[in-house]
Amino acid sequence: MGGTFDPIHFAHLLIAEDVRRRFRLPRVLFMPSGSPPHKDEGEVTPAEHRYIMALLATSDNPHFEVSRLEIDRPGPSYTIDTLRALKAELGEGAQIYFVTGADAVLEILTWRRPDAILDEAKLVAVHRPGFDLARLDETLGAERASKITVIEAPLANISSTMIRGLAARGESIRYLTPRPVIDYIRKHRLYRRDGVAPEPFEETTT
Repeated sequence: MGGTFDPIHFAHLLIAEDVRRRFRLPRVLFMPSGSPPHKDEGEVTPAEHRYIMALLATSDNPHFEVSRLEIDRPGPSYTIDTLRALKAELGEGAQIYFVTGADAVLEILTWRRPDAILDEAKLVAVHRPGFDLARLDETLGAERASKITVIEAPLANISSTMIRGLAARGESIRYLTPRPVIDYIRKHRLYRRDGVAPEPFEETTT
């Protein structure tokens, strides 16, 4: 499951678990991007922060792992390079499912070697609000579209963009991402704007 994870949130986790169960996968490997080629430099939070937040969010699920493959590899993070590196590690007989969002899938022809990506992995496209996957045939062509499995996403209206905006304004991001991630954002003052830190968790008693 690739993405910037800036930050990781509950929709990511629910999608990963849904895909794992749906396709009976032994594990889901979260792959924070190192240097995304489609984003400007400085637009994305430093990779180490994003990696640690992914670790914090996934630590209680034995089927989830977080990889440093793209973070540690120098240069832009190209999906085809990642898939081939995983194949080399796991063996040619391994079947990889590549899980990504509707927005990314609709732009896959702008990626490096898109047809090779579709040959190397089974692509799972997750619906996101505002992106019409019914246009897959029109956008990619029928042959490419036939290689993509489209699924509905639980909590699809949660996004990293939303969380960053709330945190920048000092508003609550509770119940959008796991508490350890919220605590990490607060501790490191991520996403703050003009010196405003995200709202802290307040301990309550019952």
